[in-house]
Amino acid sequence: MDAVTLTAPRAHPTRDRGDAEALARLAKVDMAAVDALILDRMQSSVPVIPLLAEHIVSAGGKRLRPLLTIAAARSATADRPDADLTAALKLAASVEFIHTATLLHDDVVDGSERRRGKVAAHLIWGSATSVLVGDFLFARAFELMVETDQIRALGILAQASSVIAQGEVLQLTRAHDLNLDQETYLRIISAKTAELFAAAAESGAVGVGADPKTTSALRSYGLNLGLAFQLADDALDYGGSSEALGKNAGDDFREGKVTMPLLLAVARTRGREDAFWDRTINGNQRTDDDFRRARELIVGTGAVSATLDAAGEYADAAKTALGVLPNGEWKAALERLADFAVSRAS
Repeated sequence: MDAVTLTAPRAHPTRDRGDAEALARLAKVDMAAVDALILDRMQSSVPVIPLLAEHIVSAGGKRLRPLLTIAAARSATADRPDADLTAALKLAASVEFIHTATLLHDDVVDGSERRRGKVAAHLIWGSATSVLVGDFLFARAFELMVETDQIRALGILAQASSVIAQGEVLQLTRAHDLNLDQETYLRIISAKTAELFAAAAESGAVGVGADPKTTSALRSYGLNLGLAFQLADDALDYGGSSEALGKNAGDDFREGKVTMPLLLAVARTRGREDAFWDRTINGNQRTDDDFRRARELIVGTGAVSATLDAAGEYADAAKTALGVLPNGEWKAALERLADFAVSRAS
C-alpha cells in the first residue's frame, strides 16, 4: 500500500458546494448500459444469489465508482465522441461488483445493521450467505474483466482487490487501538476506500487506450477523491444524519472503530477524558449514552471541522490532477464532484 501524507488542514470558506448530478446527467446513457450489465450478470440459477444481490445493488445510490470509470473513459476521449466504450462499460460493472462484494463482507465483519439505507443483508439471509454471495460477485467481476481482453485493466483491478483486502485486515488488527497514528489510519482508508476510486478511474482510461499522462492523472484524481469522500464520511458519522450516510449515524463509535475525528478528539482531550476513551474504545465497553458524550467531545474539540478541512485538501488535490485534461463539460463535472465530496458533510 502506498504511503499517504496528511497535509496541514486549512479552512475552505469559499469552496463551491458542487454536486454529483452534473456527472450523472452526462453519463446517463452509459450508466443505463452499465446497470443493464449489472442486472444481467448478477443472475444465477441459485435463487438466493440474485435475491440478496438485488437487495444491495438496487440501493446503490449514485454508483460513484462505476460512474468514475465511465467519466474517465469519456474524459480521455473528449475529442472522440464516438469512441468505443464497450470495454469501459464492462470494467464499470466490474468495479460495482467488487465494491458491492466488499460491502457485503464488511457488514459481516463489522456487524453493521444498515447499508445504503436498508437493513444489512447478513441480518436477513445470515452471515454465511452474505459472504458467499460477495464471493460470487467478485467472481462475476473478474469474468467481466476477462471479457474485455484488456490485460492491463485486469491487472489494475486485480491489484486493487488485493490492496482493499490488505486494508481490511490492517483495519481489523487496529480497530480498537487508540494508539493508532494518523499516518497508519490514512494508509488504511487509502487501501480500503481510495484504492478502488483510483482503480475505477485508471481502468476507465486504460479501457479506451488513453495515454500514460492522462491515465496517471485520472488515477491521482480518483485516489484523492476517495480520501476526501472517506474523511467526509468519518465526519458525517459524528456530525451528520443517517439519511446522509446511508447507515446509522454513530455506527463507527458503536463498533469501536477508530476514525480521524476520534483520533483528533482523543489527542485534544488527553489528560481529561483518557478513562472515557479507554473504556469505550480500548475496553470495548459502551453504554447507550456514550455516543452522545463522544459526539459532544468530538464536535466540541473541533475534530469534525479539522477532518473536513483535511478532506478539503484531498478534494483540491483531486481537482489539481485534472489539469492535464482539456476544458469541457466532463472535466467541469469531475471538479464539481470533488467539491461535493466535502460539502455534503458541511
